[in-house]
Amino acid sequence: MKKMLVAAVLGLAGLLATGPVLAQNEASATGEVRRIQAERGKITIKHGPIIDLKLPAMTLIYNINPGLLKDIQPGDSVKFRALHQNDQYIIIEIRKD
Repeated sequence: MKKMLVAAVLGLAGLLATGPVLAQNEASATGEVRRIQAERGKITIKHGPIIDLKLPAMTLIYNINPGLLKDIQPGDSVKFRALHQNDQYIIIEIRKD
């Protein structure tokens, strides 16, 4: 009986530990485009803290589909939606602010 109780508690703890992390793999933010490397699928954005991705204020290089870069230039203020997946930060939506 004790073994079953311990297993149930550990299982519940595991679910609680992974649940919020999955929910926080995506977030919206604003920032300033610093550099674009469309041929490499990269964009550098200076932004404030992004709490849901556990990122402090910083300038970060994101992966991006080059097709999303239409009309986006260095110096633009942008709103974007980013995803943290496989130790990479990927912009999935972006538009001028």
